Amino acid sequence: MILCSNSCALSLLFLYPLASSLSLNELMVAKLTTSQLHKIVFTISVLTSQFLFSQTKKKDSIKEEAIKAVNIYKKNFKEILPAQTLQGEELERLNSHSVADALRYFSGLQIKDYGGMGGLKTVNIRSMGSQHVGVFYDGIQLGNAQNGLVDLGRYSLDDLEEISLYNGQKSEIFQPAKDFGSSGSIYLQPKTPVFTGNRKTNLTIRAKSASIDLFNPSFRLEQKISKRIATSFSAEFLQSDGLYKFRYGRKYPNGTTASDTISKRYDSDIKAKRFETSVNGTLNNGSWNLRGYGYISNRGIPAPIVKNRFKARGARMLDENYFVQANFRKKLFPKLETQLKAKFAYDYTYFNDTVLSQAHYPAKNTYIQREVYLSSSNIYSVNSNWDISLNGDFQYNNMDADLINFSFPTRYTTLVALATTYQWNRFKFLGSLLGTFTSEKVKMNIKPDDRREWTPAFFMSYQPASIPELTLRAFYKNIFRLPTFNDLYYTSVGNTFLRPEFTHQYDAGFTYQKKYDKRVFKGLYVKVDGYYNRVTDKIVAIPTTNMFRWMMLNLGKVEIMGADVNVQTELLFGNVKVKPLLAYTYQSAKDKTITNGFKETYYGEQIPYTPRHSGSFTLMADYKDWSFNYSTIYVGERYDGQLDNIRYNYIQPWYTHDLSVQKKLSLAGHPFKINLEMNNVFNQYYDVVLNYPMPGRNFRLTLNFTL
Repeated sequence: MILCSNSCALSLLFLYPLASSLSLNELMVAKLTTSQLHKIVFTISVLTSQFLFSQTKKKDSIKEEAIKAVNIYKKNFKEILPAQTLQGEELERLNSHSVADALRYFSGLQIKDYGGMGGLKTVNIRSMGSQHVGVFYDGIQLGNAQNGLVDLGRYSLDDLEEISLYNGQKSEIFQPAKDFGSSGSIYLQPKTPVFTGNRKTNLTIRAKSASIDLFNPSFRLEQKISKRIATSFSAEFLQSDGLYKFRYGRKYPNGTTASDTISKRYDSDIKAKRFETSVNGTLNNGSWNLRGYGYISNRGIPAPIVKNRFKARGARMLDENYFVQANFRKKLFPKLETQLKAKFAYDYTYFNDTVLSQAHYPAKNTYIQREVYLSSSNIYSVNSNWDISLNGDFQYNNMDADLINFSFPTRYTTLVALATTYQWNRFKFLGSLLGTFTSEKVKMNIKPDDRREWTPAFFMSYQPASIPELTLRAFYKNIFRLPTFNDLYYTSVGNTFLRPEFTHQYDAGFTYQKKYDKRVFKGLYVKVDGYYNRVTDKIVAIPTTNMFRWMMLNLGKVEIMGADVNVQTELLFGNVKVKPLLAYTYQSAKDKTITNGFKETYYGEQIPYTPRHSGSFTLMADYKDWSFNYSTIYVGERYDGQLDNIRYNYIQPWYTHDLSVQKKLSLAGHPFKINLEMNNVFNQYYDVVLNYPMPGRNFRLTLNFTL
């Protein structure tokens, strides 16, 4: 029997009709000719900058401190688990275009990248599956009820000030109930307007160009409305023909090379527009904000390179994604604080595959998703060492599609979380209990039963008095993910009797952090974690009567043992500041599935696309107005989605080396930065996902002007 996970099955060629829906967000990139639109956008940006430049008053030479327009009130919570974090200059310098690119430098992650500028980029934390990762934008989760995936390639770094990764969950209790509901969480924090002195307007203009025919202008405008209110607006245009060279080889069943050639990637073009606006304000002991986001793209879907098919396959996707969200936070009484959140999201996707239509499969499909989300969080401080929170969320999801015999599902989800945190001397404890209640309706076919699940989590840490720089910690968490709309309702494939997919997480580790006053050595940070995860009732796809009809079933079980290591330090050699960062991951992720009482041939073997060894090393150096950056990423040997760890399915290790240099200048008294990057320096040809080749050596130039 062939058996694989949901995401694995979608990458198989004979499951392409299912992939067009289940993996829509996992198969992207495009090929378009240059239009006049980018010229118009760029011209407007330049004209706007000239106008604002003429309105800007010159400042005197007195040093002014940066004052945030919005001073967010925040209690000093007792954080137990430290996050992996990239922020500010460090985030800007990592040769990264999207959020997914930056996350490669975190330990414990696997990125699935289908190549090119617009290819789908999803993240998997500690081998538990991409659907178990919660991605939060400005404190509210990004959702996708259709397939449970968030395409991180859609989110630019230009408007972000921080990216944080938490294993288990964020160790705060004053947060929405949704924040307790993931096996791991990624938080994307947009920039907050900052004004110096008497300034009321900030404008940043960026222009990026790359050797893969990339044209990427953007701007961000910030305006101070009053002492308590500030607003921002940003827009970005991205276009690329997606053409790049790659190396393709075929193997015989015994693993020997059948062919080896160099070709070009043709079906990975993209034209995308992103715009975002926000209004931020403060109250007495509180704050509020309102944010709107839109993303529109037209892209080619990169097909797998198989049987020497190198030319464009004709598949295209158009998508539009919009959301509006709001947040209100206020301290009502000395010991009571409340927080309200709301969101409405609308996602439209049109998929067209002319190749499949010739084979009489549905190839022109439209999918529409709507989401309404409401949240209330409340925290009560019993005393200085003990806090209790009660949090409740409600979420509405529905989906329309022009598939034959589609169910048109609607899902109602209510979540209630009770949490507490307590500190006793050098010991900290956090416990939470999450209740999840779901109900679904369909216009036709069978709907699943209503669900009620209670899931606990426990976190603790201890700081020895004899070594105050050392923190010991551990946690246990039990959580699940619901079957997606595709799992349940996709025509001829979905199974409405699916059970939730549960994860059990155990973690123990330590953090050592110390600053030094020595001449050269300024500080050291070490974070080490060992963990054991167990995934049960894993949702998998198996073939039925023939290879073109598949069924979703609860058959899978995976056990994961691993270790994450992060080391950072800071050195000072005269006027040169050097900051090395090292991240390493070891993972033994074994498939322990038993089908009908029998062990499969792959029982006890490493699950697909999970390397045992992976890591990254980054070296940042600063000298006056110059900045240099070197980074390398290594991913060890893996096996593809055919499950058996045999030589034919073997994928060799890959590594990349990236270099960049940045120069800070002053243009008419305003900051101007030039950044030149060379990525994949040694021109290595590699696949993150088999048969989806990644670009070789490429260059990128970024110009950044701030008014």
